[in-house]
Amino acid sequence: MLVLGIAGSPRLNGNTAYAVQRALEVVAGEGLETEFITLADRNVGYCTGCYACRATHACVIDDDMSPIYEALRRCDGLIVGSPVYMGLISAQLKALMDRTILFRLGGPFELAGKVGAAIACGAFRNGGQERVLADIQTFFLEHDMFVVSDGQPFSHFGATICGLAEQDELGLRTVDSLARRIAAAAKRLH
Repeated sequence: MLVLGIAGSPRLNGNTAYAVQRALEVVAGEGLETEFITLADRNVGYCTGCYACRATHACVIDDDMSPIYEALRRCDGLIVGSPVYMGLISAQLKALMDRTILFRLGGPFELAGKVGAAIACGAFRNGGQERVLADIQTFFLEHDMFVVSDGQPFSHFGATICGLAEQDELGLRTVDSLARRIAAAAKRLH
């Protein structure tokens, strides 16, 4: 079983990458295979709404999405992290999400039945993280995926980081809990 982690930040080694990689370490400790993708060093163009993918089931835009599509197809679980930018997900992550429309066209939804978990990183404790988590969960639900929270004792929308990830003990507890829950859910579902 594979859990894929995607850091949707334009910063290569920022808080989002740190949090997603930490979650993947916990998942690996639960006996699952992991893979990490950062959007910081990827060229992901914007969807133009041409719907050529409806006929070909492939995107006509020539960029770095092809290996990301393949990783999304292979995974059983998906952890998506984003920084909070103006109260929303990053532009890089939104571009990736829009480009996954091809998974919904021309037959059964390809990501249906997979399990997803969200991580949001913001400058302040109430800095928009819950809105970002909701955006990521909406993406999961649009693909008919199952969504997990960080579970007890908190059971919030997902994991949230405030400030510097490596210094946010409470936030890292939610990351660790979320990672254990996605590992358990992936094992149960698959």
